[in-house]
Amino acid sequence: MKTRILSLLCALILLLGAVPSAAALEGESRRAAGTLAGLGLIDAVPSDEVLNRPADRLDGTNLLVRLSGAVRADMPSGAQDYAVSKGWVTVTGGQDEPLPTAEFCASLLRLLGYEGFTGENADLFARRAALTTRDYGETLTLGDLYQLALDALTFPAGEGGTLAQGLAEKGRCTQAQIQPLFPEELSARQVADRHMAAAFQLDVYYTENAYKKDLRSNGGSGFFVSADGLAVTNYHTIEGAVRATATLITGETFPVDRVLFADPDADLVLLRVSKTSTDKTEVPFFSFLEIAEEPALRRGDRIYTLGVPLGITPAISEGIVSATDHQISKFSAPCVVNTADISHGSSGGALLNVYGHVVGVTSGAYEAGNSLYISVSLAPVLEADWEAEGLTLAELKADMRDQG
Repeated sequence: MKTRILSLLCALILLLGAVPSAAALEGESRRAAGTLAGLGLIDAVPSDEVLNRPADRLDGTNLLVRLSGAVRADMPSGAQDYAVSKGWVTVTGGQDEPLPTAEFCASLLRLLGYEGFTGENADLFARRAALTTRDYGETLTLGDLYQLALDALTFPAGEGGTLAQGLAEKGRCTQAQIQPLFPEELSARQVADRHMAAAFQLDVYYTENAYKKDLRSNGGSGFFVSADGLAVTNYHTIEGAVRATATLITGETFPVDRVLFADPDADLVLLRVSKTSTDKTEVPFFSFLEIAEEPALRRGDRIYTLGVPLGITPAISEGIVSATDHQISKFSAPCVVNTADISHGSSGGALLNVYGHVVGVTSGAYEAGNSLYISVSLAPVLEADWEAEGLTLAELKADMRDQG
């Protein structure tokens, strides 16, 4: 009983710690406003009182037009008519009414050249695509509006490039002004903001009956390596499973369709995750991570992990590389040992370098030591056939049983 109470308390502490304070959010709004003002996208940094007021539709439209790089000469009829003519804004009434989050996300996504969303689910689409990692609620404050706009400046546009680069090309700002938005090496905060949407919680089921009753048999983490749903995790996370699902940072859950590659000795599998969720919602693409083809890690290099420890919440940890070619008898290739904390449920998560590229898959730890966490090499996945038909999990289980 004491162990159970302690576990619940730890979980509660973790959940409470994930909720940002009002002061932290106000600080983020000021930071975003300062950056936008420096780029000439807003006239000045407002007071905290103004940042906390509800944004209205006119605020959103004016900022949207400035993000596009348009100037007064481009819009003789005004910002609203210009934004409507471009197809970015579809709601024209109630310009002084509070700005719905989904509505502004839809406008931002249209400006960026994306499709496959509606005005009602655009905020969910934006989080799934990693335009933002925050759930802003139903309406935006002015500070929220500025934070979303700042995120959009560096988000890849549908036709390539970014809004920030477009502003520089149009002479609205200089390359020197936008350069700080594109650091070569990423902080933990930047990795979380840009890449957390690509990680997911993997729930596995050892029987069809357990799957039908949603009685999770085991679980771990995984991450997407392509927009169309190819994903990587550890072999040991899916071993013995007949079904599995991937739950994203948005809370949406998608079935695992097939296993394209499985190597127990490397502790790796390549999965294909369905783009139709368990509630029958179809999505056009997933946010994904790029794999570093030549990891070139050295002792002392800073690294990050992404996963869903204990199945509680998507999480990031930071550490350094302790060893790059550590031999472990149960793995066919040398492993990376590092100090980035992981817990049960992190198996199958991503090990990233400071550029945000995958350099390994988090697989375990030496329980008798301190900060001795193990990641396996992704090399076998790079050599696998990503176009293979693959097997269902049930077929893989039967095939492994026959081989054993």
